[in-house]
Amino acid sequence: MKKKWIIIGVIAAIVLILVACAAPYLLAGSPADGIVKVRKGSTIETIKDSVQANVEVKFGERVATMLSLMNAKVENREGAFHITPGMSPFTAARRIKNGVQDGIRFTFNNVRTLEEWTQRWGETFMEGPDGMRKALMDSATCAKYGKTPQTIACLLMPDTYEFYWNITPEKMLDRMFDYYNDFWTSDRKSKAQKLGLTPDEVATIASIVEEETSKADERGKVARLYLNRYQQGMRLQADPTVKFAIGDFSIKRITVPMTQINSPYNTYRVNGLPPGPIRLPEKSTIDAVLNAPQHDYLYMCARADFSGYHDFTRDYASHLDNAHRYQAALNNRGIK
Repeated sequence: MKKKWIIIGVIAAIVLILVACAAPYLLAGSPADGIVKVRKGSTIETIKDSVQANVEVKFGERVATMLSLMNAKVENREGAFHITPGMSPFTAARRIKNGVQDGIRFTFNNVRTLEEWTQRWGETFMEGPDGMRKALMDSATCAKYGKTPQTIACLLMPDTYEFYWNITPEKMLDRMFDYYNDFWTSDRKSKAQKLGLTPDEVATIASIVEEETSKADERGKVARLYLNRYQQGMRLQADPTVKFAIGDFSIKRITVPMTQINSPYNTYRVNGLPPGPIRLPEKSTIDAVLNAPQHDYLYMCARADFSGYHDFTRDYASHLDNAHRYQAALNNRGIK
């Protein structure tokens, strides 16, 4: 009987030792939140380095140990793996071994140029900016979505999305095209048609409106002004299109020589709309164009109180009075 209890005690001790050894790998959770990015050709050692850099040193060692014990073939693994607080090394290693990657949240707004968006994309996803830049500039790729290199920006509607880290530019644009079509419901298309515009032309006007005013409650009013001009055959004469044509949005005052720049985007020289958006307009601004309240204003000028709002007029003489007041306020502040 005594011998039996000795054996039981030895077994229990062994079990306790095994549990103590396994606990850090099976039960101890990650102390931090982090994204581990794995490229094809990685080794267990490089994965360990990534976990240590993005989560915690000891946790990285344990994940590497588990991958080794699992005899994980990680050379062909690729993706981003989200390590959440409390996740065990075993669970993290199993997800990497099985390639169960997580989506990356991609939020973009307040973006002016395609190049700026491309850089943001490249900083977020595996491929980097070059492949996306090439796709956006390729006429055949753009034509796949019914766009041109000038209108492809219409697909890139500011919002928060989720994609896999190793998504290709082509797959990304396919997904953005789906989101674009989801947004352009039959109701929105009908409203655009009543305005005599295509969805991309609405987005182009919205991009100008968004550059004209940062005041959301004024965007519908500004949109209607440009719609009035467009529908009457007037040139839009929108200052933001001059800044875009010059390539400098920091300009504070638009001068007469600036309005003479030879560019298809300079609405002081060309009739109708520019070839495409001058920034990536928010969905809310597109809706502000589609639902612009009726009025008959044709002119507007920034208010001299620098409130960010504008004074609107129907006649050019009144507009000149507003413009003179604003120019005097700029002079008083030494703004050139």
